[in-house]
Amino acid sequence: QVQLVESGGGLVQPGGSLRLSCDTSGFIQDYYEMGWFRQAPGKEREGVACIGAAGTTVYVDSVRGRFIISRDNAKNTIYLQMSSLKPEDTAIYYCARRTAGHPFSLRISDYGYWGQGTQVTVSS
Repeated sequence: QVQLVESGGGLVQPGGSLRLSCDTSGFIQDYYEMGWFRQAPGKEREGVACIGAAGTTVYVDSVRGRFIISRDNAKNTIYLQMSSLKPEDTAIYYCARRTAGHPFSLRISDYGYWGQGTQVTVSS
């Protein structure tokens, strides 16, 4: 069955960096568009970035220029490199696979498979 397992979260100071990983299994990652989402305390889950099968990327405005999404299909892994982190980036970060909707969508309802999430806390 499809499985997505995130790792790499933790506590980091403002201005710092973290790299999140999402290990996938149960499907051929090469063929699918993948996304990263996050949910801050008391807020709705939001899309952060997505990457198409051919490597095209889309970012939400709040992270563009600071975060980079990438994929290594040989390792069945999706990455989110986060730099210049801010306290408002604090959230649980989720990896997901798109199963519906338009290409390069960041709509939560277009993603049918989700990981369990990894906590990122940005604080001094």
